[in-house]
Amino acid sequence: MQPSFSAAPSSTAFAAPVTLEPKDAFYDFTIPANRPWSGLVEKGQILRIIDLEGCQAVDTLFYNAHDHAERYSAQDTILAQGAPYVTTGTRLISNEGRLMGAVIADSCGRHDTSAGACSCEANTVRFGQHTRHMHACRENFVLEVSKHGMTKRDIVPNINFFMNVPIEPTGALAIVDGVSSPGDYVDVLAATDLLCVISNCPQINNPCNGFDPSPVRVLIFDPSNA
Repeated sequence: MQPSFSAAPSSTAFAAPVTLEPKDAFYDFTIPANRPWSGLVEKGQILRIIDLEGCQAVDTLFYNAHDHAERYSAQDTILAQGAPYVTTGTRLISNEGRLMGAVIADSCGRHDTSAGACSCEANTVRFGQHTRHMHACRENFVLEVSKHGMTKRDIVPNINFFMNVPIEPTGALAIVDGVSSPGDYVDVLAATDLLCVISNCPQINNPCNGFDPSPVRVLIFDPSNA
């Protein structure tokens, strides 16, 4: 049975509000290179992720803040929009077929939601045994979701904001140099109360981070209090 993708808003619901200035954010935090982060984004609030130095993949998951069994679904999101990349106007759909949020602004252009997160096991297969103990996004996710009563079983395919993953004619995914510049950002409007979990990707074996992981900035705005 096809999911219904309920609660789809009108096009005006995706309209970006008046220009959001960092000084107006009620939450402002810089995630160090290689590290995880999590935070609550309530319905109607806007999450902004800024790629401070450019070419930095930001692996991101969303969970229903009140029921973690409902979480972001890459498959349903791709199906709902009929396109493999996340960008302005993308509706972020849960595994229950409900709207979790929408991308309302994007200065980069497109973001991957097919390649998933790097892991120690994947690093070993792709890059050799000497990478086996290098820290990876999967481990970051495990550390961060454990703070919210979840385990490795709760980690699902994620969004890779700012990660450039073209689909080759054969259907294979290629991880190539990023296209984000210093200061590029993406804004996500929460359609329900969300728990956002981020791994600021520590990968140094492919060009997704320019082989040099860097910090990113997270801002949360509440337009209702503007």
